[in-house]
Amino acid sequence: MASEAEQSKKGMEILDKVYSSAINGLPTSQTAIQLANEYLQNNNYDVKKASSKMITAQIAKCTTTGFLTGLGGLITLPIAIPADVAGNLYVQIRMIAALAVMGGLNPKDDSVKTLVYITLVGMSATDIVKQTGIKLGNKLAVQAVKQIPGKVLVKINQKVGFRLITKFGEKGIINLAKMVPIAGGGVSAIVDLISTKQVANRAVDLFIKQ
Repeated sequence: MASEAEQSKKGMEILDKVYSSAINGLPTSQTAIQLANEYLQNNNYDVKKASSKMITAQIAKCTTTGFLTGLGGLITLPIAIPADVAGNLYVQIRMIAALAVMGGLNPKDDSVKTLVYITLVGMSATDIVKQTGIKLGNKLAVQAVKQIPGKVLVKINQKVGFRLITKFGEKGIINLAKMVPIAGGGVSAIVDLISTKQVANRAVDLFIKQ
């Protein structure tokens, strides 16, 4: 059985690869910054309205198998996972990063990347930060995370990476139905919809409702 350090490394490699794809773009899709700006422009820079419409569209994509499989094929990950799972991670990470942009943040900042990772896996951000020795209040503040040293951010990312890998082996929020052979496509789509909504709600609470 792989050690926690090995699992953390694998999780980090997946997260970093998908995050890079979301920020720098893929041949068939916009970058997170382009996505955010498009919805802001089309909604007269009403952040709440733009974020709501963008989330609705991304949730639809996460339940479209053909779309996810096509994206997954463009993302070469360090460990083998189904193409639609890779595509789902891409859509969710790009969505979170786009919401960060709508909230006035730069997704190329290391602190923002860490916030995106924490939001994705659904862990208690405060608990993760506490594990690194940093003390924060009960609610994770974006400005507080931006003050955390780079070396500590790496440690936080490693904790998140480990969480991501362990969820692939659990009946967790990341594509539960795809991890259970007996589950059908309909169940899979429902799980994708629920998990993406949960991710979106966390991202809105963190980046939009500040």
